[in-house]
Amino acid sequence: MSGLPVPDPEAIRLRPFAGTLLWTSEGDISRGFGPALYESTRDGRFLREFALPAMFTPDTAQRRGPRDNLTFEGIGLTPDGRFAWLSMENALIQDGPIPTIRAPGGPCRFTRVDLETGQATRQIAYVPDAIPLRRLVPGTYADNGVSEVLMLDAHRMLVLERAYATGTGNSLRLYEIDTRAASDVLQVDALAPGNHQPVAKTLVADFAALGLSRLDNTEGMCWGPPLPNGNRLLVVVSDDNFNPLQVTQFAAFEYIDRP
Repeated sequence: MSGLPVPDPEAIRLRPFAGTLLWTSEGDISRGFGPALYESTRDGRFLREFALPAMFTPDTAQRRGPRDNLTFEGIGLTPDGRFAWLSMENALIQDGPIPTIRAPGGPCRFTRVDLETGQATRQIAYVPDAIPLRRLVPGTYADNGVSEVLMLDAHRMLVLERAYATGTGNSLRLYEIDTRAASDVLQVDALAPGNHQPVAKTLVADFAALGLSRLDNTEGMCWGPPLPNGNRLLVVVSDDNFNPLQVTQFAAFEYIDRP
């Protein structure tokens, strides 16, 4: 490995009260650069890089660590601004496989970082669904993973799973989890059945039923201004991948929370 890491930015949040920006990079595993969490000023001046657990350091020789382009895809902030949750798109190599059409993926690690101390303080496991789409041509590309997370309150989180299959298109499904309803796996070297309790998830919405003109590569979520009736405005955005056949699409929904 040589030279400075070239960031691959994925998620960004405005840090409340501090007025700074927190953002993630997926890194470049093939060149030895792991995923990262950074803090910058709003005009782009670098402030700090957070120390992350060693499990996120690439180790291709030992077949351990993150997979290329399947790392920190999402970031969620607790309402008090104290903690950031970093969500992996897919499992670490030692934790299990990526999703297939026939089977769910290995557990993704969601890591809570204390923004005051800069240290990771908790980690939970989240199991992404099997790929819910069928390819039009067998053997062509298909995937599913966590593309974004958003805090509902201090403990509950929305998790967006985004899938794609060549010739078929995208699937977007939104789940709710309670981060307290899982074991802490921060000190677990490799996740396997029996050594941890993954978080349970409840389906909130399948975007295919929400009346959008099309579904694309949705990778961002945030809360908008409160609605007049007191409910929240949920805004999502898709990434067109610089592909003329895709779109950058903003969509807004009324979010009705459970009692």
